[in-house]
Amino acid sequence: MKATIETGQELRDMFGAAARWLEKSASEVDAINVFPVPDGDTGTNMLFTMRSTMEEAFRAPDHSTAQVMKAMAHGALMGARGNSGVILSQVFRGLAKKLGDKDGIGPKEWAEALGEASRTAYQGLSRPVEGTILTVMRDAAEAATAAAEKGGVTLTEVMEAAVEAAKRSVARTPLLLPVLKEAGVVDAGGQGLYIILDGALHYMRGEADELQYRRPQLVAAADPMPPKVTPLTGVKEEPYGYCTEFIITGEKLDADRIRKRLDRKGQSLVVVGNENAVRVHIHTLDPGAILHWAVSLGTLHQLKIQNMDDQHVDFIEMQKERLPTLDIGIVAVAAGQGITELLQSLGASAIVPGGQTMNPSVRDILQAVETVPSDKVIILPNNKNIILTASQVHNLTSKKVAVIPTKTIPQGVAALLAFNYEGNLEENTRAMEAAVKSVRTIEVTRAVRSTRFDGLRIKRGQYIAIVDDEALIANDDEIEPVILRALQKMVCGNVEVITLYYGADSQASQAEGIVQQIRQKYPQVQVELVRGGQPHYNYIISLEG
Repeated sequence: MKATIETGQELRDMFGAAARWLEKSASEVDAINVFPVPDGDTGTNMLFTMRSTMEEAFRAPDHSTAQVMKAMAHGALMGARGNSGVILSQVFRGLAKKLGDKDGIGPKEWAEALGEASRTAYQGLSRPVEGTILTVMRDAAEAATAAAEKGGVTLTEVMEAAVEAAKRSVARTPLLLPVLKEAGVVDAGGQGLYIILDGALHYMRGEADELQYRRPQLVAAADPMPPKVTPLTGVKEEPYGYCTEFIITGEKLDADRIRKRLDRKGQSLVVVGNENAVRVHIHTLDPGAILHWAVSLGTLHQLKIQNMDDQHVDFIEMQKERLPTLDIGIVAVAAGQGITELLQSLGASAIVPGGQTMNPSVRDILQAVETVPSDKVIILPNNKNIILTASQVHNLTSKKVAVIPTKTIPQGVAALLAFNYEGNLEENTRAMEAAVKSVRTIEVTRAVRSTRFDGLRIKRGQYIAIVDDEALIANDDEIEPVILRALQKMVCGNVEVITLYYGADSQASQAEGIVQQIRQKYPQVQVELVRGGQPHYNYIISLEG
């Protein structure tokens, strides 16, 4: 048990153990990122950053803790890779701020150093996000400070408090970052930081030699999600651009000024360093303009530019192998955040953006089918104009594909509810097709032109109600009469549930008022309201028997 760290050799040995501990699980940290996005190499980036840190530690001019700490901070900055590596380098920079003038490290000094590491890491980002490595570092630092303030504790005991807090913090990251919760994973950068701190703790406990026979235990989410496949939404992405990294060396460099200048030039901006060397990481569509400006500040080193669109394609292929396999996958076409989330929650493996006025292509649907980790796929077009398009896919893939001819979103919902995970493709196809027939749909929108249709005289801009994407049954200048008149024609004794999905320019307050009117008129029917967020259609109404 370490009470203090007195020499630079001890400091090197401690972080050397941490680096080896991370090396054992770097690939597992990489695999945590199950999203089809660039930069899914967090563990590898942190490991290379740690290796550079340790290489510089052994080049320190003397063996004091102060000089070794300064050397490690420089090595981390110069060797940082990716967002996670750059943030980790700021952790070392913060440690060096507090420890770079001390000849020994006790519990109080270590707690203060962890606090400074957290503050420095936050300052390095233009837009810090909670539920990431930043949160884990802050929680660890706060726990260390609380332990040190009690007095009478050793350095090891302070570190134990920090590591335990980091572990809990990693487990909570999905609660702070919705994208992690949806995927059922923790933050990869936070996981990597926890492993580094845990490796350092093993050294303090005198267990460094034992690490070669053990492996780190990854932290699981505190609120585990039910087992399911991560939905792969086939969104037409904007170009990712180029992951651009470089170091500027010069005199009187100002990291804050550089950060402000580049703030609107791209995404994932991290600018860190001092007046002699500044590291920049940014995702941009125009790296040339950024480099042209950067050259005016000093000399560029370690320049790296990666085409993230190419990386994205490679990443999707890599993730196909990591995703859990399904016996049968389901691809659904939908528009609107609320409807998309509903279909995913009911088991859709991939969502293709589309619907009325925005029909997806065969290529769009095929791409979604190929991303689903299953050799058998069911497609729900959810629009009569997309059924034929979806039917072309089975000739273009080696997978076995079935198309359920759903014409509306409510029919797609009914089909998903009828899906049986224990059934085979043929059984599910029959059950889902039967379920579709039990649902009627009313869609309410505005007329785009004046016309006569089905005996109704319609004026441009009026609200109209369409049944099952085929028959027009009501029109009016106000939306409430259209809905109530349409329901009067459609509701009969076998209707048990009415669900309203509101979207377009409809407001929640208006939708709730309409629901109250329907409940008063049909007290025997269960009435539900869902924020669909769909474009063009103010309301999509499902009638289930």
